[in-house]
Formats: sequence, structure tokens, C-alpha cells
Amino acid sequence: MKKQQILVISGGVFLLLLIYFFGSTTPPGKPVAKPSTASIQNFDIQTVIQGATTKLSEQQQAYVNGLKQSVVRGDVKDQQIRTYKQLAAFWSDSARAFIPFAYYTAEAAKLENSEKSLTFAAQLLLDNLRGVEQPELKSWLAGQSKELFEKAIVLNPDSDSLKVGLGSTYIFGAPAEDPQAVMQGIQQILEVNRRDTGFIYADKMLGIGGILSGQFDKAVERLEKVATKEPADLEVMLMLAEGYERMGNKQKAISWYEHASDHVANPALKDELNKRIRDLK
Repeated sequence: MKKQQILVISGGVFLLLLIYFFGSTTPPGKPVAKPSTASIQNFDIQTVIQGATTKLSEQQQAYVNGLKQSVVRGDVKDQQIRTYKQLAAFWSDSARAFIPFAYYTAEAAKLENSEKSLTFAAQLLLDNLRGVEQPELKSWLAGQSKELFEKAIVLNPDSDSLKVGLGSTYIFGAPAEDPQAVMQGIQQILEVNRRDTGFIYADKMLGIGGILSGQFDKAVERLEKVATKEPADLEVMLMLAEGYERMGNKQKAISWYEHASDHVANPALKDELNKRIRDLK
């Protein structure tokens, strides 16, 4: 597999996915995954949080710093968990900054060490990993999500959903210079798929992984199967359109773009979809 295959998603569809995951479709109260400028060049989580804190009001800074100091001083795990959750809630609801929110959610989950909290944090990071361009941020999100899924699997080694989630961190977190990481993730999910061919989540991740790695024929076959079971999944529609476009099947690509357009209310996303359709006709 050639190195550039990891970059197979075209600019147009990549923009659609960015709008889908981070645009105005973001539900109220959900922070947007936009790192500070410093994080793009050399990602360091504490530097990112510090930079985000400087943009807060004095009252908010005092609140955040007070909570952080209580964590440093605290020697009781329950107190640390409670404080991390308070910090996560602040960055989510008041500051609406995703990276600090994700960090404190992950730290609380690691300390709590329950399957439920670890899975929630891992999935949160994985969901926001898709569409991220910055290599350093992508690496951090993927690494954190991978660690959380691994910890959850220790608690429930028979969970196929957790194994698919872990494999997905390789698919979406793979750097351009390491396309084999995508295949590593695909192989992990294939192990689950072979045991349970009806597991739709596994088929979806394998389909997306196939699009990312350039294996379009098998990818669209899997995604078509997912679309019959999950007809409102917009990400699947966009990936099917991309796959067929890359295969040279403009008719089916247009059909899936039109189908996706019928399922969105976001004006920016609808405009991009309609532009894509016009370009293909």
C-alpha cells in the first residue's frame, strides 16, 4: 500500500466531514474541537490548557486555578475525581473549549477506572478525532482514546464494541507517514467481524477504514450494508459518496450526495453537498 493512500479522502469530502463533526450541527452545550494556535505547532496539553485559561475572564480564571490547586493538594482519589469532573464540566458548559474538557474527562475516567467512564471518555475522544487535520492534535486524541479503550478492555475483555473502538483509534489516528497503522486497526476490527458478521458498528468502521486506505470495492460493499440498517447515518452516506466517486461511478456518487443533502438542515453542509453534486454533473 502506498504511503499517500492514507490521504485518499478528497478535499471536498474532507470539508464536508469537518462541517458534519465540527460545524453548526454541533449540538448546544457541546464544545467544539478547536485547539489553540500553540497546539497546532507543538502539542502539549498543559500548554494548551494554560493558553485557553488566559482567554477566560478573571473570575473564571480564579475558579479554574482554584480547582487545579485543589487537585495538586488533594491526596484522596475521590476528591481528585470530583475536581476533574468539575473542571471538565466548566470547560464544556461555560468555556466551551473541547481540548481541556476532553483532558479532564479522560483524567477523571482513568482515576475512576470503571468500564462506563473509560468507555465514555474513549468514545468522546474518538468521535472528535475524525476530521482533525493537525498531526499533533490527532496523535494526542488517538493516543488518549487508545489508552482509555485498553483500560476498559482490561475490565471487560469480551466486549467487541471496545475492541472495535480500539481498532478505530488506529484508523482515524494514523499519521500520513504511517499508513500501516490504518491496516493494523482494520485487522483488529476484522477479528471481531469474523466472529459476528452482523455487527454493524464493526462493518461501519471497516468501511470507513477501507475508504481511508483506498480499498474502495470492499468498503462501499460494507457501507451499503450499514446504510440499509442505519439509513440516517450521515457519515456513512458521505463515505459512500466518496467511495463511489473515487471508483469513477459518478451516478452513484451523486445519488449518495443527494441522499445526504436530503438528511441535513445545516446550511453550510447543504451548500457544500450541492456544490459537490454540481461539480460531478
